[in-house]
Amino acid sequence: MTAVAPIRRAGRGPVRPPGADAPDRVTLERLIALRTAGESLKLTALRVQAVGAGGHLSPFKGRGVEFDESRPYQPGDDLRMMDWRVMARTGKPHTKVFREERNRPVIVWLDLRASMMFGTRGAFKAVRAAEAASLVAWGAIANGDRLGGLVFSDTAHEERRPRLGRRSALTLLKLVSEDRFWVPSPSAAPGGGAEHALQRLTRVARPGSLLFLVSDFRGLGPDAERHLRELSRHGDVFLLHVFDPLEAELPPPGRYRIVVGGRSVTIDTSDQALRTRYHAEFEAHRARLAALARLPGVSLIDCATSEDPRSVLARRFGGRAA
Repeated sequence: MTAVAPIRRAGRGPVRPPGADAPDRVTLERLIALRTAGESLKLTALRVQAVGAGGHLSPFKGRGVEFDESRPYQPGDDLRMMDWRVMARTGKPHTKVFREERNRPVIVWLDLRASMMFGTRGAFKAVRAAEAASLVAWGAIANGDRLGGLVFSDTAHEERRPRLGRRSALTLLKLVSEDRFWVPSPSAAPGGGAEHALQRLTRVARPGSLLFLVSDFRGLGPDAERHLRELSRHGDVFLLHVFDPLEAELPPPGRYRIVVGGRSVTIDTSDQALRTRYHAEFEAHRARLAALARLPGVSLIDCATSEDPRSVLARRFGGRAA
C-alpha cells in the first residue's frame, strides 16, 4: 500500500472518531512547535546520591566519564577510585571524582518509505515518525548532545553528521519536511531503501552513540538482526515501532472502502479466519521486534498512529506529555 485515506464502511462515514483528522505530511513549522515538549525529555543519565565512578549512574552504556578532581577520602567511597598518586604525595587518602562526558552523538534513523504513508487513525505513520524524530532531536540538543540523522525513502537517502547546537536540529527537521520525502514517486521500488539505510547506519554510528530507529520495520531482510547486533555492541539502540491500529486488527465484520494509491478498493472483513490470520501476522511481526529488543543495548517502544508521540516518549523518558 502507498497512501491510504481514512477507512470508511461502504455507504457510511469514516470509522475514525468524528472530528479526528489524518494529516498526510508534516511542515517545518509543525516540527519546530514540538520543541518545548522535546526539550523536556530526559535523554540524559539519572542522578544518584553517592559518588562512585562519577556523579551520574548512566542508563546507557558507552557514555564516557572524564576525570574532574581529587578530594579527600570519605567513608563509603569506592576503594577502586582511590587516587594513589595524590595519596603518596600528601600522605592522606584521596578519591578520584569523575564527571559525565557530554556531547554524546545522538542519531535519528527515520523511515519515510511508501509503507509509512498509511493511516486510518490520527495521522499517517510517517507523520507520527517525523514528530517522534523531532521530539528526540530537541531532547538531544537540550541535553547538550551532538545531533545527527539519517532520513530515507524508497528513492531518497540523506545523512546529517552529528553536530552541536540548535542549528543542527533545524537542519535535520528542514530535511525531514522536504517535499521529496512526502510526494509519491512513480518509480519507487517499495521497501528498497531500508536495508541500505540500516547498513549505512552501522558505518556512520560511532561508539557511545544513542540511536533512535523510527519505522514500521516492514520489509527488513535477514541482515537486519546482524546490523542491529553490530550497532548495539557500541551504543544504545531504541526501536520506535510506528504502526496503524488497522495493521494490528481488522475493523468489525463488514464491507469497507479504502483508497490505495488513488484507487478506491472495497474489502470484506466478515471472514473470521481471515481476521484471525491477519492479526496473527501482525503479532508475529511484533514478536520479531521484541526478540531484537532482547539484544543487549536494544529497547523497543511502540507508538500507534492514534497516539501522540509526546505522550509515548514522555512515558519512557519523562517530560511533558503535551
